[in-house]
Amino acid sequence: MTVLRVGNASGFYGDRFDALREMLTGGELDVLTGDYLAELTMLLLGRDRLKDPAAGYARTFLRQLEECLGLAHERGVRIVTNAGGLNPAGLADAVRELADRLGIPVRVAHVEGDDLKALHPDSLAAHAYLGGFGIAECLGAGADVVVTGRVTDAALVTGPAAAHFGWGPGEYDRLAGAVVAGHVLECGTQATGGNYAFFREGDVRRPGFPLAELHEDGSCVITKHPGTGGLVDVGTVTAQLLYETTGARYAGPDVTARLDTVRLTQDGPDRVRVEGVRGEAPPPDLKVGINRLGGFRNEVAFVLTGLDIEAKAALVREQMAPALGKVADVRWDLARTDRPDAATEETASALLRLVVRDPDERLVGRPLTGAAVELALASYPGFHLLAPPGKGTPFGVFEDVYVPQDAVDHVAVLPDGRRVAVAPAPGTLVLEDPSEAGPPEPLPAGPVRRAPLGLVAGARSGDKGGNANVGVWVRSDAAWRWLAHELTTERFRELLPESRGLPVTRHVLPNLRALNFVVEGILGAGVAAQHRFDPQAKALGEWLRSRHLDIPEDLL
Repeated sequence: MTVLRVGNASGFYGDRFDALREMLTGGELDVLTGDYLAELTMLLLGRDRLKDPAAGYARTFLRQLEECLGLAHERGVRIVTNAGGLNPAGLADAVRELADRLGIPVRVAHVEGDDLKALHPDSLAAHAYLGGFGIAECLGAGADVVVTGRVTDAALVTGPAAAHFGWGPGEYDRLAGAVVAGHVLECGTQATGGNYAFFREGDVRRPGFPLAELHEDGSCVITKHPGTGGLVDVGTVTAQLLYETTGARYAGPDVTARLDTVRLTQDGPDRVRVEGVRGEAPPPDLKVGINRLGGFRNEVAFVLTGLDIEAKAALVREQMAPALGKVADVRWDLARTDRPDAATEETASALLRLVVRDPDERLVGRPLTGAAVELALASYPGFHLLAPPGKGTPFGVFEDVYVPQDAVDHVAVLPDGRRVAVAPAPGTLVLEDPSEAGPPEPLPAGPVRRAPLGLVAGARSGDKGGNANVGVWVRSDAAWRWLAHELTTERFRELLPESRGLPVTRHVLPNLRALNFVVEGILGAGVAAQHRFDPQAKALGEWLRSRHLDIPEDLL
């Protein structure tokens, strides 16, 4: 059968507004997807719905569609998006109203069944991650626009692929290939040079959004529209494959994809072929993401300039102590951004950051901000704040639990209103880490030079709840022979001291010349809790690349 061209026009709620139009006008497409949901987004949509029961979906998508629905209809491009968030039926109705108002005859369907808030009444949002076969049902019934709530990010691609090629639920290798394609596409321009370790190798000022040319056997080519910015090479695709994954088995509701079987080859300029992906039966349980309000937080950043930085910080901590006595969680962090004999005041200054959390909004509000402001003329020399302290704000807590696949009523609501139940996976397999192949032969001994890891290795990091992953890869067999032996979990902890005392697991992916490290608990209760300076661990990999170690001179 023909190649299926699936593009992406959104990697998160807030992504480039013009991307929908750019993808529809930039080249050939069959399906255009948009990923609007993340753990934090579900919390924000839950808060929106508290104020307005008709809310709960990504309103930006509607505004984009107002400009582009006619274009998509003229070009025969079908749209599949999880912008429905907590209210996919509401967004589907809004799309129909928009189409009627614009006079565009489109058929709209949606997928539901992910909402499990009734089982978790103390949550703001509790949603199971559904697979792609509800989307496939909608497309098979002729839908032009399919709206979902919480599905896996890859389901936005596996659903259209299953519908187009007629794949059944047990065709695990084909489905796994589509999962890998979906995972590469899901974060938009991260696959085309955005946030890329070796960004200086291409013009990434305005990367084009990615697309996958999918084949019936599950293989694909990752590319982008002609003439758009950015770059697509084995490195950019490897980086995205490692993003927010853990081990060699990448589990989903429809299939478990074996990331250790993925083969990547450059297939021409801005074209990377992805093939060889093997799949296995999915796990018996579905992941459920639960978002709760965790309480209220506030922060104050004190600027400390010049001499006696440590003593100034100690003074402020002592002065603020009476106002913090009843606060449940108090964190002080001193960032030594100052330099001796600095040429500017800013580079002579350090930041002392105070973060407080408590279930009682009053304890992190006026008593805290008042105590900080009252020190303006009564503390260390040069006292000032980075910004005026504000009111306490609510913060969220994320956790994931699991339910049996058959405990969720996965339903496709077709364009004519019919409701079709989507059966759970016909077979399951308890998820276990596969036995890893032995490491490659180490490089022979030779001269080394102390240098940053990033001179030879790329990295990309991200969050999954309270955990962070750091994927590290190299681009030559010689570098792989060195990295596989050098970057052990012990060396990782040495290079990133924040990971000391936390469980760190290393996964080896020889086909990608990559290591993937999972650091448990480093992000506390997840991004919405803002536990650390970089709450989503976006730059953890870049910190690792900046650390120095002994590298063979032949690799430099």
